[in-house]
Amino acid sequence: MPLSPDDFFDNALATADEDGRVGLSGITRWDIFPFEQDGLRVVPLHAPVLPEPARNGEDPATCRNCHEGDDLVIWQDDTWRLMVAPEPSGAPLILMLTPRQHFDVSDLPAELAAQLGLIVIQTARAIESLEHIARAHVSRWGDGGAHLHILFFARPEGFVQLRGTCLAIWDDLLAPVPREIRDADATRVGEILGASLGGSPRAL
Repeated sequence: MPLSPDDFFDNALATADEDGRVGLSGITRWDIFPFEQDGLRVVPLHAPVLPEPARNGEDPATCRNCHEGDDLVIWQDDTWRLMVAPEPSGAPLILMLTPRQHFDVSDLPAELAAQLGLIVIQTARAIESLEHIARAHVSRWGDGGAHLHILFFARPEGFVQLRGTCLAIWDDLLAPVPREIRDADATRVGEILGASLGGSPRAL
């Protein structure tokens, strides 16, 4: 059985200082970590908050993914839609895949789950087929919104320092790519999905 929230907190504090700060380790020594250790401090670990605050869209009537974002769609079919991030960012391309109906991972019907696997693979292949893109990273967090959203981060070719999970941090640090280049790449991904999966691609 997993630790209770209080037991997890007590266990974590066993290695923390008097302010509740755990030491720097692990990821901070990776060669892809975007910050120097000198002067870097971990914030104090807060006690568990129970019940947890509601995520955006717990009520489908107020879910942004259900009611917004049509202008960001680059590909869709009867059950899924793939959108570009609202604004260009440091990564060459960030896309978000969501079901058209209000589902999360835990209640996704089996038929849609099978479709999800195929669409994720085809989207990653389409992103990696773009010139100067080395890799497509795929992530699902789910703490910010109750509507299932799968994120795709394109890593630029040659930038091995941007490999791995820290790409999401580098994305916030680097200057945004030009919108016209981002939009052309996103449109191309939509076209590739249209050719491989059907559905309706849309140019930005």
